[in-house]
Amino acid sequence: MFSRIWKHSNKPAIAAALLVVFTAGLYAQGTGSFHPTLAPVAESWPTFNGDYSGRRYSALSQINKDNVKSLRLAWAFQTHAQMLKSTPLEVDGILYFTVPDIVWAVDARTGQKIWEFRRPSEGDHLGQRGVAYYKGRVYFGTPDAHIICLDARNGDKLWDVEIGDVKFGYYLSVAPLIVKGRVIVGTSGDEADVPHFVVALDWETGKKVWQTSALPKPGDTAARTWPNEKSMSRGGGAMWITGTYDPDLNLLYWGSGNPHPVLAGVGRAGDNLYTSCILAINPDTGAIVWWFQASPHDTHDWDAVETLVLFDADFNGKPHKLLAQASRNGYFFVLDRETGKNLLSVPFVPIDWSKGVNAKGSPIPDPAKEPQSDGSLVQGAANGGTNWMSPSFDPQTKLFYVNAQEGYSFWYLALGDNGLPQDHQGGGSASLVTTDALLALDYQTGKVRWRRESGFGIGSPGILTTAGHVLFTGDLYGNLLALDPSDGSVLWHTRGGGVLNSAPMTYELDGKQYVLTGVDGVLYAWSLPSNQTASRP
Repeated sequence: MFSRIWKHSNKPAIAAALLVVFTAGLYAQGTGSFHPTLAPVAESWPTFNGDYSGRRYSALSQINKDNVKSLRLAWAFQTHAQMLKSTPLEVDGILYFTVPDIVWAVDARTGQKIWEFRRPSEGDHLGQRGVAYYKGRVYFGTPDAHIICLDARNGDKLWDVEIGDVKFGYYLSVAPLIVKGRVIVGTSGDEADVPHFVVALDWETGKKVWQTSALPKPGDTAARTWPNEKSMSRGGGAMWITGTYDPDLNLLYWGSGNPHPVLAGVGRAGDNLYTSCILAINPDTGAIVWWFQASPHDTHDWDAVETLVLFDADFNGKPHKLLAQASRNGYFFVLDRETGKNLLSVPFVPIDWSKGVNAKGSPIPDPAKEPQSDGSLVQGAANGGTNWMSPSFDPQTKLFYVNAQEGYSFWYLALGDNGLPQDHQGGGSASLVTTDALLALDYQTGKVRWRRESGFGIGSPGILTTAGHVLFTGDLYGNLLALDPSDGSVLWHTRGGGVLNSAPMTYELDGKQYVLTGVDGVLYAWSLPSNQTASRP
């Protein structure tokens, strides 16, 4: 059932063996140096967002505003998957990435496969967003809710730990995050009434260190935001997007998803903590230090899991340690990440489900816009104002970039004769019209500085910004794009034969910068011609 597949595109066996030996030598030199920080990444991309901050901003500038028009294909890797949602990691010249049931190690210079690990599983195969790397080991989640640890040199399995029972609908789509030697991962699953959580495992053994639920314990103060223990036991709060971390404050930031029943608030009156929340967690103990609720009493399946972006900047004339989120409910939030105090709550797309915000900055739901037995028309895309696609913050322009969704949707309840929902959904929804646009937001006001229309329908292209003054992304028309982050003007574009469904990433090896984009099931690497690689802005 388990296998490693070693194939080297018709290369002689001796060449394959030499490649493995060479790779092992690289790890022996480089495994001790891995240490993500809040600083912009330099030559490598060692963790899901590049660094702990979630900014997806690279300090590389060989590819820049002036020469990006000369980008050309360096290599391509075919996964034969329907969709590549994973952001590859680059460590010591090797790329690591995944789709459900498969992990690859690939030479970052050539696109040559080094090893492949396969593990067929049951469960939800919607997508895997990436792996984690630490001290010569690769960690990834599975559709049947296991975390597996591999030897990065050869793909050998070192351990396999079950996080949740797939029979209850648990699965893992999140890229793990390594903090202080702990492998941290949140659970996915919205097809059954189960409570969700984030868990930390020891990197060497896989032993559980702590587990933090998105639901309070009975008797806790937060439990008063539910009418009773029975309603609270129906679960929710999936934590399915990778969090961020501030080493100076020693705080881990993670978003939680919607409560259950998903669309029917009947039977769960109250704010329903800690669902649809931004949580600050002590990574040593798992204790919740502070929380901010993005969607109290969510009845639209608008998780607050979107990337929590960390940066230090002035706000209202004073320096702050900030956390910003373009949330799925259509609001742009800015918090003081040390205390959780709300500094800004404004819509970044047109919405009408909220009556405004309360004194704490949380939106106030409009009961008339909740799902109704005879239906409710809502301004706002059914899929939300954005979703799991990665945003970016550029410290040069001081703009927050997000691929947003705008439109109208229809929501309805499906209740039994007793007036209560009969399943974990409790209703349904339909998108009436949805358009996509790339937005550049002023982080101090939430106002849109510029926008670029991306097409009709629902897409999920992520964003990368760089010190070369370039923004990389894609659109629903199948374009791969390099834009000027100041105004959105097109600097370069091409077509990859499909749609970008993950976020671009970048790294530099042997004096050459590469930009990677995953289009449908193909990973493309782009670089400059050799005669231009010495140029810098």
